[in-house]
Amino acid sequence: MTIDRSANTIVRIVNNAQCPLSLSAAIVRAYVALTAATIVVLAVLSAAAPREATAHAWGHGIVVAVFALVLPLRLRAARAGQRSGLRALGIISGALLVVNVVEATLPGFVPVWMRVEMWGVAALMAANVLLVVRAALAD
Repeated sequence: MTIDRSANTIVRIVNNAQCPLSLSAAIVRAYVALTAATIVVLAVLSAAAPREATAHAWGHGIVVAVFALVLPLRLRAARAGQRSGLRALGIISGALLVVNVVEATLPGFVPVWMRVEMWGVAALMAANVLLVVRAALAD
């Protein structure tokens, strides 16, 4: 019996790890952490090097912080089986992908360090869009 119980536990872990929404949850957590770090860096730079914490950088930081509050809520709804939550998760991730790519390619829009952050967010959101599409097709 112990072997069967262990095997069932391993199968459950593997299945959960392969679930698109479980992977999406990890991406959303990474996005929230990156956004929090961005706000902290902006606050520090505002005092230490104001040229690195421009108005555009703050605007971007605030917008991504708002989405860092909304995205986990939509993920929770999607994981609860709500189709609208899955749709919203995909739309928000897609919008964040496009906006970050566009802003990161605008010359002189934000400091270089924030461009790196934007490309990181874009990569996370591209992966999330793919996972959301995979989850939607699995239904």
